[in-house]
Amino acid sequence: MELQHWIDRGFELIIIYGPKLLGAIVIWIVGSWVIKMIMKGASKTMQRGNYEVSLQKFLLNLINWALKIILIIVVLGIFGIGTTSFAAILAAAGLAIGLALQGSLANFAGGVLLMIFKPYRVGDFIEAQGEAGSVKEIQIFTTKLTTPDNKEIIIPNGKLSNDNIVNYSTMELRRVDLVFGVGYDSDIKKTKEILMHQLTSHPAVLKEPAPLVRLSALADSSLNFNVRPWVKNADYWSTYYDLMESTKEALDAAGIDIPYPHQVEIHKEG
Repeated sequence: MELQHWIDRGFELIIIYGPKLLGAIVIWIVGSWVIKMIMKGASKTMQRGNYEVSLQKFLLNLINWALKIILIIVVLGIFGIGTTSFAAILAAAGLAIGLALQGSLANFAGGVLLMIFKPYRVGDFIEAQGEAGSVKEIQIFTTKLTTPDNKEIIIPNGKLSNDNIVNYSTMELRRVDLVFGVGYDSDIKKTKEILMHQLTSHPAVLKEPAPLVRLSALADSSLNFNVRPWVKNADYWSTYYDLMESTKEALDAAGIDIPYPHQVEIHKEG
């Protein structure tokens, strides 16, 4: 009788839970296949969008785990387990974790935005948060810069995504902004000719857009000329330094005075 009781109980459980178990297995198999297809589609979409590799891996893992949790909740619901309470526990845990990691989540969100909208890439020279340097690495939470004097600067992505960024590497051409001051006794026309000759004779200065030389200010002790040549981005600094040196030499050779502070010594007798 005892054996028969357990046999009957076993058949009863099979009748009750058998269809549910079979349904759960089918849903798990189909759901896993659907998740696999979604992951393949998401991966191809990110590759076509040229997402950063680190961002691709992170987002794919996030999507994969989110879909698997949903699938587990659906399977548990088939057996009558309270999925509403389970979801509430997950939501509460997520809220607590979110509050504890508020700063890190802001940096993560900033990193995602930076990788999607790409205001800069590795190798670009940028200025942000009072720092300037070449982008060495773009990570999920931070961006690493290398300064011209070879220092490494790490900036949180949350700040970068919410503030101004100056990218000096985006445009193919760049204007070199120079100002030269000469004495008030200098001939304006002659000075402009000398300055323009320095621009047109430099091999890196472009003809289009045309370089510009204009008298810009009547300062306290000098006539200030704006000198504005256009160059390719890669030639910016070499052209800047070349023009500073050659223009000083050309003005000296023409006898055009460049004002500078004079110190007068007064000798008292007695």
